[in-house]
Amino acid sequence: MSLAGRRRVQLALLLTPVSLFFAVFFLGPLTIMIVTSFLAPGLYGGVEWVFYPHNYGRILGFADPAFEVFDPVYLSIFLRSLKIAAFTVIATLFVCYPAAFCIARLSERWKNFCLFLITLPFFTSLIVRLFIWVLILRQTGIVNEALLAGGIIDRPLELIYTDGAIVLGMVYIFIPFMFMPVYASVEKLDWTLVRASLDLGAGPIRTFVRIILPLTAPGIAGGAIIVFIPALGNFVVPAVLGGAKVMMLGNLIEQQFLSARNWPFGSALAMMVMSVMLVLLFIYVVASGRRGADVMN
Repeated sequence: MSLAGRRRVQLALLLTPVSLFFAVFFLGPLTIMIVTSFLAPGLYGGVEWVFYPHNYGRILGFADPAFEVFDPVYLSIFLRSLKIAAFTVIATLFVCYPAAFCIARLSERWKNFCLFLITLPFFTSLIVRLFIWVLILRQTGIVNEALLAGGIIDRPLELIYTDGAIVLGMVYIFIPFMFMPVYASVEKLDWTLVRASLDLGAGPIRTFVRIILPLTAPGIAGGAIIVFIPALGNFVVPAVLGGAKVMMLGNLIEQQFLSARNWPFGSALAMMVMSVMLVLLFIYVVASGRRGADVMN
């Protein structure tokens, strides 16, 4: 056997376990989810092996007229989830972008210390951290008590169980996911280009728009994707900080699988989330390829 043939065999042996694991534990469940989303729901749970595209119709507007009327509540939940996920991306970027510049200019010792602080929340339970926010935001919480004691308000504010509380919890959780890719881009920033732009007469705003922002755009795009995708399907934060007042896609999917036992509709909702994720990833890959081609040219 030639050297190239032996290398192909070695590569195949190395990739086979990973490929089998990927096929069994990712492609297998995904295929089951896709097939289930096009089946009819059973009367007492489960599925009936009948082609039934109206699971998607309950979301998009072509519900089965024989059994139900289109209810826009599912579409509104889908749009609200998109809105909250988008606000989460914007808020985390607003926090992480200037912080990345500040930390990137520190000495190596303080830089490593700050990076450790950014990742420190991962060492604590997510549920514990979210319930701390419940203690802070509830009507008898720290914020309302401080405002009442200072005479700023006459009665407690509705801070918890709102869209704002969910966005706040999401931002708190996903800050590390946005910070890391943004920080990687900022740390690789060529500051000689920035100084050259300023020396040639460009103001700070023009330098930021024409030099800094394009060079850090890959980190911004990567962080936005990493934050938006889990924020769209998150169900823990809405369950804790949204209560029964704010429903998101993750909570609706959980409800359909566990409480309503409508597995086909839950699968259709999950595939809608997956479709949004795939579209975003496709846009990111295409944009990255075009950016790389422009750099090469």
